[in-house]
Amino acid sequence: MTMNTENRLMQGIAVAILTEDREQSVILNTRAESTHLARIVMSQVGFPHGPSDSILRQLQDQRAEVILVDIDPRNAQRAVHAIELIHAATPDITIFAVGEMTHPATIVSAMRAGAREFVDRSAGHEALIEAFTRFTASLSRAQRSSSKARVFTFLNAKGGAGATTTAVNTAVALQEAHGRVVLVDFAPIGHASLQLNLRPQFTIVDALQNLHRMDVSLLDGLMTTYRNGLQLLSGAQQPHAGIPSASELAKLFDLLVSQYSFVVVDCSGRLDGTMQMICDLSNAVLMVAQTDVVSLWSASRVHDFLQEGASRDRLRMVLNRYKKIPGFTDEDVEKATNCKVLWKIPNNFQLIGPAIDKGTPVAMQGGHEVSRSYQGLAAELAGASITSEGALSLVYQHDKSDSKKRGPGQLIVSPMRAGQ
Repeated sequence: MTMNTENRLMQGIAVAILTEDREQSVILNTRAESTHLARIVMSQVGFPHGPSDSILRQLQDQRAEVILVDIDPRNAQRAVHAIELIHAATPDITIFAVGEMTHPATIVSAMRAGAREFVDRSAGHEALIEAFTRFTASLSRAQRSSSKARVFTFLNAKGGAGATTTAVNTAVALQEAHGRVVLVDFAPIGHASLQLNLRPQFTIVDALQNLHRMDVSLLDGLMTTYRNGLQLLSGAQQPHAGIPSASELAKLFDLLVSQYSFVVVDCSGRLDGTMQMICDLSNAVLMVAQTDVVSLWSASRVHDFLQEGASRDRLRMVLNRYKKIPGFTDEDVEKATNCKVLWKIPNNFQLIGPAIDKGTPVAMQGGHEVSRSYQGLAAELAGASITSEGALSLVYQHDKSDSKKRGPGQLIVSPMRAGQ
């Protein structure tokens, strides 16, 4: 399938419906069309019976992208067999099984046969909306992987850990050395513009409110340009109650990755469904923490929160304001948080504090260890390869050195050891 995700959202996902019940066929057609995400290209009463069945050829001829296979609880095996045939003959087409959620054995059989989703047969169109949204999000990640565009999301382990500062300086460093970059401020109240000494006319709120008519020209008009060419989609200037849907976020990110080489997102102190969805759309999620008890305790909770989504394998840790603590290693941090340490940014508040106040990111200031650290983090992210699942293949801090391997003793995080 070569149709890009933006066109898919505008034209609708090409959906085929297979069922053995005429009444159910009408119901599924109505449910699918009411999502406003699908266009029905085929509706068939009856299942394919073998690999040469004409139904399989019709599915290919109609260029179906998603097939809804209805599972009658009175004879689930016929539908499961149909899913196996479809999956074997057309592996590029995504299959949604539609059945009763009270039959776990059927759910397992359908998923093993090749179904990607199992949708409740008796639910309304909301369940299909969620499934179609996940489908388009997965295509977004595949599109980003093939186009080499990368999305990096920064968030705080706890308030004040430094996610905004890290996101801003990494974005500046990426723009300086690695390509066209946009910084998107999704913090509850945006501070990125202050750290860049910019006065944006438009914000992320304007973008989300105009997604129904968003195109490249309008997106460009919402940007504020930093002096080195970095583009900023500014954060909300005051708390905003609107919550974007998954499909809205997918559309916004599809536009962003089509126009930029790198998308850097500052989620700062967000810990909500929006943050989860953004992380699911990212190639790497960088949790900024410090080596104190509260920060590491919070980091482990944020890690658990993100385990529910597709971002669970993309989470990495950046230790900010780092100072070496004798006897306390990266492995201790990882054991306490269940999260790999990717990078360490040295402690230099005497330089960072004035830079934030003046709106002059230290990544633009050469000759300082902390400046080189941000530049190194940007190079690490830009140079990492992308896996087939859309995550980055990154080398962790403690794997970069042949020395300082842990001894047999295990350390426990305590105020004495972890406190600054």
